[in-house]
Amino acid sequence: MEFMLDTLNLDEIKKWSEVLPLAGVTSNPTIAKKEGKIDFFERIHAVREIIGEGPSIHVQVVAKDYEGILKDAAKIRKRCGDAVYIKVPVTPDGLAAIKTLKAGGYKITATAIYTTFQGLLAIEAGADYLAPYYNRMENLNIDSDAVISQLAKAIERDHSASKILAASFKNVAQVNRAFAYGAQAVTAGPDVFAAAFAMPSIAKAVDDFATDWSDIHSQEYV
Repeated sequence: MEFMLDTLNLDEIKKWSEVLPLAGVTSNPTIAKKEGKIDFFERIHAVREIIGEGPSIHVQVVAKDYEGILKDAAKIRKRCGDAVYIKVPVTPDGLAAIKTLKAGGYKITATAIYTTFQGLLAIEAGADYLAPYYNRMENLNIDSDAVISQLAKAIERDHSASKILAASFKNVAQVNRAFAYGAQAVTAGPDVFAAAFAMPSIAKAVDDFATDWSDIHSQEYV
């Protein structure tokens, strides 16, 4: 399993990189907008300084047409390094670009996946990661679990190197289901990870252990 952070907030990345077995950081223009008028590529370099060389970084193209996507990808790799994953939406132009970029040695995360068919095409195009939008699919009455399950079966059947990087989560239950139905990775906002530890029973159990120990011992473990 891979856990990634879907944010460009440096404080949150510093915090959760110390807590999580962090596999990467994902971004898109909407996430960047939340940070205000930042220098985007300076922010990406700051993220790399925090997380180190191991975890992956995923950066989205903004062009919609084939030639524009190729130009965006080249600019992103030039500014962010060869290790960056280029996020390309699974559209007709996007799929064509994915094939070309993979032939050029790029690492690709196929995004904006709402259907099984999109995911299957992305697998065949050679995408390294597939990013189905879990909560957005649910909002459209699309069975997110079925989509992930079908893609996972296709990957296993064809011995594909593609991985499912499920995205767009509102709660921990959705993350759990994504993994249960075959996702190899998830990316979620800091709020989702925080919610995973917000259950009062967790804090109570920790407090009870400390209280019970202090009731019978006058000091901590030595």
